[in-house]
Amino acid sequence: MMRTVDCRIDQRVLVNVRVDPDAAARLLPAPFRPRLVGGAAVAGICLLWLEAVRPAGLPARAGLRSANAAHRIAVEWDEGPEPGHGVFIPRSRHTDSAVTALAGGRLFPGVHEQARIRRTAAPDRVDVHLPGPIEVTLTGPVADRLPPGSLFADVDAATAFFARDSTGWSAGRHPGTLDGVELLAERFELVPLDVTSMSSTFFADPERFPVGSAHFDSALLMRPTPARWRALTPWRAR
Repeated sequence: MMRTVDCRIDQRVLVNVRVDPDAAARLLPAPFRPRLVGGAAVAGICLLWLEAVRPAGLPARAGLRSANAAHRIAVEWDEGPEPGHGVFIPRSRHTDSAVTALAGGRLFPGVHEQARIRRTAAPDRVDVHLPGPIEVTLTGPVADRLPPGSLFADVDAATAFFARDSTGWSAGRHPGTLDGVELLAERFELVPLDVTSMSSTFFADPERFPVGSAHFDSALLMRPTPARWRALTPWRAR
């Protein structure tokens, strides 16, 4: 596998959902457990638009563009390669890039399903629709503060939480294996969104999340930045 991939993050949106810890734990393989804030598990959706995606060392002009989405749960663990924390992706990532879908889990960690991800691009507003079996919609402009009652006291607290959760794990192509990647962003600047519409059939599924166990919390927009993805050594879930 390739060890590092360079890119430019054009736009990244972190949608946050507060989840009952027991509901979140049922979706996690050992040794992961939910990472809690204010007694709640922090789950959500990462929506990500990349430019100049290429193996490290190649010029930016040789890179590709892609739109990507993944449902995630913030986790921590005591076993594996080393104790730590990050996110676990309980189902395949989504991408509009055929190259990313082909390479995912083969040439670089992270199995992807190909999907259409529609966006109305704007620097200070987000309008996204991911159709399909797992459907996501999100709409809202940039705001100056998080919504009242958020798990995070302010943007600085949210930034500290997510900047440290740069490691993502997901099921590999071989049963029982976990693929891992680490995001190394040159800058990590988040601004809140005033979300006017948000839905996800993943979180609305009562078999995953019993009624009342998952509630929208907040959403944050990450400003553009150069970044690098680093492949981690796979390990086996149990």
